[in-house]
Amino acid sequence: MLFLEPRLTLIARPEFTEPSHLPVEWLGEASGGERLAEFAGRLCYMSQRNPARRSTQDYLENIKRQGHGSVLEHANYSILLEGVSRSLTHELVRHRAGFAYSQLSQRYVDESEAHFVVPPAIIGDEALEAAWKRQIDEAQRAYVETVDRLMERYGWIADKVHRRKMAREAARSLLPNATETKIVVTGNSRAWRTMLELRAGEGAELEIRRCAVALIRLLQKEAPAFFSDFEIYDAEDRREAAKVRFHKV
Repeated sequence: MLFLEPRLTLIARPEFTEPSHLPVEWLGEASGGERLAEFAGRLCYMSQRNPARRSTQDYLENIKRQGHGSVLEHANYSILLEGVSRSLTHELVRHRAGFAYSQLSQRYVDESEAHFVVPPAIIGDEALEAAWKRQIDEAQRAYVETVDRLMERYGWIADKVHRRKMAREAARSLLPNATETKIVVTGNSRAWRTMLELRAGEGAELEIRRCAVALIRLLQKEAPAFFSDFEIYDAEDRREAAKVRFHKV
């Protein structure tokens, strides 16, 4: 299978339980994560009675405007990323603060029928796509052949699981960065905002930029008050990018 775009699945979101002895006078609809952030912010000033009569959307908009992003760190979202390349994840995992990652292991997982991610820059050019596909096919054939030969070479090892691991960990060196991988990413809302601001911009590498734009759409739907200030637009290079109104909240 060749992937032309990422597949994103939200797999965990915050669940807020309001303390009965500190009730907030809520206005407007909001998700659990948004209410958690508002509750945390109001606790700092014991303003649960909502004297300014702000909806959750307005309250968090003011938080972003003032740059008081620490309350956004309470709300964590976990997203399963599929249809992304190992090239993308090498860049993604550089974002450390506020994130947790669990990625498919090529040492344990058989890649004999691996999937691959077509680089956005060559999509639509038949000659480039054909040349790329030939190289991908050759790399996969070499992987399969190397695994088989290494399984024979280490036939004296009784533990077949250990033998497979030895074969795959060596053969994976033949697979390109375009090999599709799966990764679970958990991040708090502030960390997500920072990553998305950097990776959805016009200067970002094209595949991670495409993924960041898709993540913005997903998170805007899930928690609009956290991500409403991201604007997606068609950049000069005729690809989607995004910019944010409130920087480094």
